[in-house]
Amino acid sequence: MKHSYATLAALLLAGSALHAQTEIQLPGFLAVKVVKATPVKDQQMSGTCWSFSATSMLESQAIVNAATEIDLSEMFTVRNIYIEKAHNYILRLGKTQFSEGGLGHDPVRATERYGAMPESAYSGLGSGQKEYDHAKMFKQLERYVDSVVKAGAVKANWVPGYTAILDQWMGAPPAEFTYAGKKYTPKSFAAEVIRFNSADFVNLTSFTHRPYYTPYAVEVPDNFSNGSYYNLPLNELTETVKTAVSKGYSITWDADVSNNGFRQEQGLALFLDAKKKYKPEEISPETPELPADAALRQALYESLVTQDDHLMHIVGVEKSRDGRTFFLVKNSWGTVGPYKGYLLVSEAYFNINTISLVLPKAALTPELQAKLKL
Repeated sequence: MKHSYATLAALLLAGSALHAQTEIQLPGFLAVKVVKATPVKDQQMSGTCWSFSATSMLESQAIVNAATEIDLSEMFTVRNIYIEKAHNYILRLGKTQFSEGGLGHDPVRATERYGAMPESAYSGLGSGQKEYDHAKMFKQLERYVDSVVKAGAVKANWVPGYTAILDQWMGAPPAEFTYAGKKYTPKSFAAEVIRFNSADFVNLTSFTHRPYYTPYAVEVPDNFSNGSYYNLPLNELTETVKTAVSKGYSITWDADVSNNGFRQEQGLALFLDAKKKYKPEEISPETPELPADAALRQALYESLVTQDDHLMHIVGVEKSRDGRTFFLVKNSWGTVGPYKGYLLVSEAYFNINTISLVLPKAALTPELQAKLKL
């Protein structure tokens, strides 16, 4: 058994990176399908998983759309969203969320509004910085917007002071840049190089307190921009992921990871008994899991046990030797664990802990598109 999963790691990392692979046959697994993806990154000390995960999906989609691999700047999106968050917070007199977090629809929306650029044009690192550490920057931003709100009357000149903080910690993005010998603006780069169109993507979720097949703003704190997600029955949400991957598409996945079943260091996420302490040797793809259904999922969500902790990128579907489905997930914590930044997420874990998804509309079946009136 250990040999089989060590082989998984070796195969994932064979050659230059996972992006060189499209189909993988693994000892101990059946029906493996892996979507092309760019190399694993590290968000470091920043609460920007929402940008890393969705940007990774956009990079995979650029491979589909433009047959080219591009290293996009996550921090260009982060900076633009931070400015949006400030406007939202100030105009709502501080009566809303202001944090480092976001959801998967935010980078899609930001790319439509502001464009995109390669990492080579904008790293998001300030002068002298070698890694992301947004803790101090966020504290400064938070104090700044709170001071504007407390002033009682919003002055028109608050924006330069706010963006000066972003410039200090992240640097100022260029208005134009050169890529592959041609000059672009962020918007022309998004349109011409990655062939981006926000209308190509759809947001999905699954909760029983809202009508199915209609959109609504998912009630989680990081949905500061009130993004709408189509609500599906749980079985249809899960099947949509399988269908998407089988058709060569990947998915931005928002989930709860604050439980004892999420084991990045062991490369697995399983739906385990929360009251039991498991030894590392007890955790494997064959470890028995608890039953997962929509009623339990809803109860855990409404009791605030299941929350939107973290966003990642689903790039594959696999079967374990005992016939269970696992999703192959690319994380943004660097090359942690036996699979160097990837992990296998069981279908039971997915069913209980998923908050929302963002994926290409083309990945949906015609029947589901008709139900959603897309």
